[in-house]
Amino acid sequence: MTIALTSATGKLGGAVLNAILENKLIDPEELVVCTSSDPSTSRFDHLRALSITLCQANFDDPSSLVQAYKGCSKLFLVSTPRIEMDYNNAPLWQGREKHHRAAIDAALEAGVQHIYYTSLAFGNPSKAGVMRAHIRTEAYLHELEKAGKVKVTVIREGLYNESWPLYFGYYFGLKDETRKEVVVAGDGPVSWTSIPDMAFGTAKVLASTSEGWSGKTFYLSQKKTWSLQQIAEIVSKVRGEDIKLRVVSRKEYEDFYAECGTERASVEWWSSSYDALKDGECAIDDPTLETFLKEAGRSPKPLEETVQEMLK
Repeated sequence: MTIALTSATGKLGGAVLNAILENKLIDPEELVVCTSSDPSTSRFDHLRALSITLCQANFDDPSSLVQAYKGCSKLFLVSTPRIEMDYNNAPLWQGREKHHRAAIDAALEAGVQHIYYTSLAFGNPSKAGVMRAHIRTEAYLHELEKAGKVKVTVIREGLYNESWPLYFGYYFGLKDETRKEVVVAGDGPVSWTSIPDMAFGTAKVLASTSEGWSGKTFYLSQKKTWSLQQIAEIVSKVRGEDIKLRVVSRKEYEDFYAECGTERASVEWWSSSYDALKDGECAIDDPTLETFLKEAGRSPKPLEETVQEMLK
């Protein structure tokens, strides 16, 4: 079994690779780390020292993908971070799913037998524009699976603990923020989950036999939820001052942040996420991740800890 790992230098992909290595879940000689960077640079010396194979693989160059995946029986496909491809209601195969399809088609050409795809922990169907490329990718994978061309596992990765500032009115200034009021377009329960916890669960799935997870779509998320109002209370406590949450209409939200300098196409693409939150799409009731953590003697990292760390 050789497994190709995409985005192994990104947030989730990097954390999954770390979890595999730290927990000795897969022999490093069976790992192929795919990167769009130059794999010969010194930043990858620590991986080469472990006998991990490194390959250049670029979503915009299908031949590089085929070459990278050759000889691999499994592909771990992390969704592309190029969100601008999704803006302005991108038509089918022009959004991020264009990159995903390039990787999937290359995997088929290279003889990969099982594709694990990282989707996101919203509903299906979903009101969130952020899910559109994921839903399209999942549908394509299921078509191929139905035709008997490849085994498929869809991992609906939880909403990162670490991504709370995005949902909390682009609160990216963190400890340097001066706002006393944060404008959002809706609120609802979210099963926030830390990247290391999610990565551990993902690594466990990748290290298991194909038979155990083939044909499955499941969520890797803790069950406990926090609303944006609760995040406002946590932030207020950490900062020692009252930070108010103001919920407005989507149109008002879009106008407000566009006027603040955020690209309008980006804000319009993102604002529908709040409709999904209001519908409870992000309150996840799947025991998979908590079971993995419990077996390892761990418990999910609470959102409060992540907020505190990020604001300190």
